[in-house]
Amino acid sequence: MNYEELLNKAEADGLIVKEKPISGSDGRMYGNRIAIRYNIQTTKEKSCVLAEEIGHYKTTHGDITRINSISDMKQEYRARIYGYNLKIGLIGIIKCYEHGCRTLHEMAEYLDVTEEYLSEAISAYRKKYGVCVHVDNYAVYFEPSLGVMKLE
Repeated sequence: MNYEELLNKAEADGLIVKEKPISGSDGRMYGNRIAIRYNIQTTKEKSCVLAEEIGHYKTTHGDITRINSISDMKQEYRARIYGYNLKIGLIGIIKCYEHGCRTLHEMAEYLDVTEEYLSEAISAYRKKYGVCVHVDNYAVYFEPSLGVMKLE
């Protein structure tokens, strides 16, 4: 999903998204309001921030801005995974393979995410799924490096 599609999703979920001057982070969520730092340079970067903030709306309870406990860390992790799944997901990785993407840069361009965001997502998926996961007729490998294989 690109930034515009995520804005539409947020609106459909009853969220109000504003680009504002905020300090300390690129995005914040309070109630049904999401603030995105107004001077983020690209819509690609904004979409990565918005995906995570939607993840906070869907998965987080209470104030976790200071990450004071294991519970706060778990909630932050769940929100990030939610955002990764909105922007990328295992199906997105498979679509990159089908589209012929061979490098991280090509994948990031195809998925409309930053390379850093894609790397973080792949790392999170590696932690969650281990060496390999099967999706439909595909095997997605995370070790020794990212790879996709069509199963017949």
